[in-house]
Amino acid sequence: MTTLLEPGARVFVAGHRGLAGSAIARALTEAGHEVLTRTRDELDLRDAERTRAFLRDARPDAVVLAAATVGGIMANQRFPVPFLEDNLRIQLSVLAGAHAADVNRLLFLGSSCIYPKLAPQPIPEEALLTGPLEPTNEPYALAKIAGISQVRSYRRQFGRAYIAAMPTNLYGPGDNFDPETSHVLPALIRRFHDAKAAGREEVTLWGTGTPRREFLHSADLAAACVLMLREYDDEIALNVGCGEDLTIARLAATIAEAVGYTGRVAWDPAKPDGTPRKQLDITRLRKLGFEPSVPLARGIRETYAWWLGHSQGSDRSVGS
Repeated sequence: MTTLLEPGARVFVAGHRGLAGSAIARALTEAGHEVLTRTRDELDLRDAERTRAFLRDARPDAVVLAAATVGGIMANQRFPVPFLEDNLRIQLSVLAGAHAADVNRLLFLGSSCIYPKLAPQPIPEEALLTGPLEPTNEPYALAKIAGISQVRSYRRQFGRAYIAAMPTNLYGPGDNFDPETSHVLPALIRRFHDAKAAGREEVTLWGTGTPRREFLHSADLAAACVLMLREYDDEIALNVGCGEDLTIARLAATIAEAVGYTGRVAWDPAKPDGTPRKQLDITRLRKLGFEPSVPLARGIRETYAWWLGHSQGSDRSVGS
């Protein structure tokens, strides 16, 4: 099979300091590719003219757009404007700039929150735009849906080999553990760690614990992205997940065990649960040869160990 990403190709990874982007940059480097990066201080991707100039001068062979303003339910509710507008600006700048620089290969990372709140389970790619979104993250989801449409539009109008991936909930080394902006898995790691350190006998968590979620280690996402860059060329935005889900209550128990917290867990049903269930159908990705390799319990232990050694006091909410 002819590869769509030649050996040694130069790839600009936008968002290389975030959870997804850092894992993808490592995987591409290990695969023999030259990875180009810029920090947010060096290049604000919301600035269309500077982004266009950078891509024109750098002339990468491919672009991975992993930069985004991201966060959990609390952050989405408190900051809907940047979740919508920052992501739209980043996407418009990078895709338009890549096209202007004649970059023919691009991978856009979206999110599984693009799907309707009550989508069929596991969620097939065809479920996109078939029902109302989950209200708690609608602005972010709409921005990501716009990115998918932009990718398809460049394919249809200009014949670009641009593709999109829709990852499930991600976790791993480099995750964001900030108590106000983190996603559920790192947020729970921090809650149980703090409770253990303070000797608290009970931890109260949001919601009922009954929603089901799927979690993918960032290294598995990176492997899927490299595979897609090399072999996938279609306008369907591919689901990227592990093929299994579990309840938030079960996730909490697994994390508590990894952290060593032995107290009680209570639930606050007055707080939002979010989407009842969100498991992705990864049939198409598996046909490309992808299989996840990091079991959840092991990945949680490794992520907790990484945070203890590297990340306390350096939380962040934006992959840049």
